[in-house]
Amino acid sequence: MRVMLFILILVGFSLAQLKVVATYPWIGELVKEIGKDKVKIHIIAKGTDDPHFVVPKPSHIAKMRDANLLIIQGASIEIGFLPPLLQQSNNPRIQPGREGFLDLSQFVELIEKPQRVSREMGDVHPEGNPHYNLDPHNIPILARAVAERMCQLDSPNCSYYRANLEDFLGRWNAKLKEWDREFSKLRGTKVISYHKLYDYFLSRYGIVLVGTLEPLPGIPPTAKHIENLTAQAQGVKFILQDVYHEKRTAEYLAKRLNAKVLILPHDVGAMPEAKDLFSLFDEILRRFSQ
Repeated sequence: MRVMLFILILVGFSLAQLKVVATYPWIGELVKEIGKDKVKIHIIAKGTDDPHFVVPKPSHIAKMRDANLLIIQGASIEIGFLPPLLQQSNNPRIQPGREGFLDLSQFVELIEKPQRVSREMGDVHPEGNPHYNLDPHNIPILARAVAERMCQLDSPNCSYYRANLEDFLGRWNAKLKEWDREFSKLRGTKVISYHKLYDYFLSRYGIVLVGTLEPLPGIPPTAKHIENLTAQAQGVKFILQDVYHEKRTAEYLAKRLNAKVLILPHDVGAMPEAKDLFSLFDEILRRFSQ
């Protein structure tokens, strides 16, 4: 009898948890901050992955089949891997348009929306640049969206989620003051980036993007493009390099321009120092300040 009671308690506890699948680690961190022990989270991508090219796995399908909520970055960044996972999950709760599907790109103002889209433009996202999560001022907006959807799906625990949200926002807003003060010192600094990955961050703090190592989004650097970029790039101080693209081109150009290569995290887990959302931006600041 006691064994049976123990099993029933365990089952009841597991059913009480909201099962969430997030496409990227930074989203998973928001879920953890707000849901804590009331949620069970599965994250599809690794922090070291190129977010455009994540490998779908059968284990992801199994988690999605059982999920109450799927949270995505949106703006077509998951287009290469998410549709087959959604289809094979056969879970009506988390399909687009349902309450269990949350596209966070719908809550922020996307930049760089193309007037037209064609193959000659490279790997352009028709909705706009999808890397909005790298503006720390967007995080509170996204946290509120996550908390509200979790409240809709799990109303008995809504007060718990909202209390955790307020605690998170208090700590985040305190850090925002620090980040704004320190990053504002970089205003007017000229940089080159491998991919248009940090554009929201650069725009927020008035850092000038002179160009990208990619001639077009998703197209690898060419010798001709690098020569043209070199001619336009006088006064560039930093070349911003992510963890998943090749680094030889950035190092070559840095030598020619007497600039410094900054390898920056783009997501939680992209490098060991970026272990959560707070340390993600702390590490970006630390690397700019070295």
